[in-house]
Amino acid sequence: MAAIPTQRESEPRAREARGRATLPGSPLAPGSARAMVQAALAEAPGVSARLVDDALAVVSELVTNAVVHAGTDVEVDWRLEETGAFVVEVGDRHPSRAPRDALGGDGSYDSAEYGRGLRLVTTLAESWGVTYRAGAKTVWARLPPGGVDDPDASAPDVALEVAEDLAPQPHRADGDRDWLGRGALSFLAEASDLLAGQLDENLVTALTGQLIVPRLADWCAVWLEDEATVRGRAAGGPDRVWHASENRIEELRCALEKEPPCPGEGLRSGPEPYPWPGPALGPQGADGTALAYRLIAGGRPLGTLVLGRCGPGGFPEEVTGLVEDLGRRVALAIGAARQYARQATISAVLQRGLLPGAVAEIPGMSSALVYEPCDKGGPSGDFYDLFPAGDGRWCFAVGDVQGKGPEAAVVIGLARPWLRLLAREGYRVADVLDRLNQLLLDDATEAADAAARALVAAGGRPVAAGDGPQTRFLSLLYGELTPYDGGVRCTLASAGHPLPLVLSPDGTVRTVARPQTLLGVVEDETYTSESIDLRPGDSLLCVTDGVTERRSGSRQFDDGDGLAHALSGCAGLRAEEIAERIRRLVHDFSGGPPEDDLALLVLQAE
Repeated sequence: MAAIPTQRESEPRAREARGRATLPGSPLAPGSARAMVQAALAEAPGVSARLVDDALAVVSELVTNAVVHAGTDVEVDWRLEETGAFVVEVGDRHPSRAPRDALGGDGSYDSAEYGRGLRLVTTLAESWGVTYRAGAKTVWARLPPGGVDDPDASAPDVALEVAEDLAPQPHRADGDRDWLGRGALSFLAEASDLLAGQLDENLVTALTGQLIVPRLADWCAVWLEDEATVRGRAAGGPDRVWHASENRIEELRCALEKEPPCPGEGLRSGPEPYPWPGPALGPQGADGTALAYRLIAGGRPLGTLVLGRCGPGGFPEEVTGLVEDLGRRVALAIGAARQYARQATISAVLQRGLLPGAVAEIPGMSSALVYEPCDKGGPSGDFYDLFPAGDGRWCFAVGDVQGKGPEAAVVIGLARPWLRLLAREGYRVADVLDRLNQLLLDDATEAADAAARALVAAGGRPVAAGDGPQTRFLSLLYGELTPYDGGVRCTLASAGHPLPLVLSPDGTVRTVARPQTLLGVVEDETYTSESIDLRPGDSLLCVTDGVTERRSGSRQFDDGDGLAHALSGCAGLRAEEIAERIRRLVHDFSGGPPEDDLALLVLQAE
């Protein structure tokens, strides 16, 4: 007789799955880890929604703990066992400090700390612990298949929704204990993810106020500090003020301006007492308690958070701890936003230096340019130039470097000045490409030699991804223009670049130049050029592959000579109108935003 399956045997079993990732020790790490685990668990059958919510909360807290207290790269290793249990291990390279635990501890930290810390892990996991190895520390947790039942929960199927979707609701004197259970822990995890995804410090502070008021306090304010701020004191009034009653905000702001927080010595995050601004809060706010928290990230003070509760009750210790934990996440988010803003500024300055301030005006010709980098926060891989070369000649270039960011900037920083120098020295089009090709190859050889020396100096240890020499290939369309009576003589060559098109006034489109090898690939490559005459009304269109390879599903914009067909419909238009129509057609070809840099140059003989 067949055996009767037990309950456990009859239940659907989760498919065993696992994953691993190394994340930088930045404020973005918790959100990245949550997204990775969430995507994987969504594909695994037999996983309850409760377990997914608990797993995301634990992963977020462990990674946040590593970022805040170690600051090194974080290794996240998780697995979903056949039994349905979820196990996560989060490692860092800072074994000298134990993980923070608000429920107890041996006082190994330099200063007393409040907050929930690993209490969330203790609440949600059936077991957890810390493993020390030489030069590394790992905190692990194991969650049972259905999640841990919470006796404080109001329903057996409660999950992250206990945080009430972060909707602000007034705190209640008799309701703090009810909410400061599983709901508060979920609130903290969700708030971490929300703040980590912001790259604007003003938005971070705005979200901070919405998270705190009126759930945890009747009002709050944030003072931001930077390198210019007077040491140890937030200068002037607060940057943002919130109050549960909007008609009290301006009066409260005026009162707070007279009492900017003055943190004590050291980098203790708080809480510290703050003078109660009673007169600004009306009869209902004559008495109350205010606390100040220093916002610290990376060992640097970034600002101060002050919040207050009206009435004699003050703040329960659970609330002060929760706010301090939230303050750490706010500080991390502000630090990340400032770092992003600094990088964006550097990139913008670098980008301006890599491109001409203005394109030259050519007698007998009009020109139009479209330049749209895909990544607004870093140097583009596309570049262009149009400049006088002397002796009645003008030269133009449209190029595309393999890759983006700093490596692309290095290549553009080499190529564009050399193009101008060689052109003005009288070198013709093919000779310019020959010499630029050799320059890129020589530079790549020098970079490889330097990397080899660094490897030897490091004792043969492998270099990290991205630290070694990078290939520096460049596709380039380069040409020389010489106006004459009745037209313009154009000599040009394409090195691995989309071929240019010429539009005649009658709508005829033809391809000019011939394909040749990318620059920086083949040693001693010999390039050739060809010459054409642009008659009045003729238009030369030069593009990067962001135009020709714009995708819509499996199709590309230039499939079936799509670019030539689009250009043929531009007959009779001026250069600016041609450039704008092609740009619009490229954008409209796909519903999504462009996935590559886009550059196009139109030169029209008048």
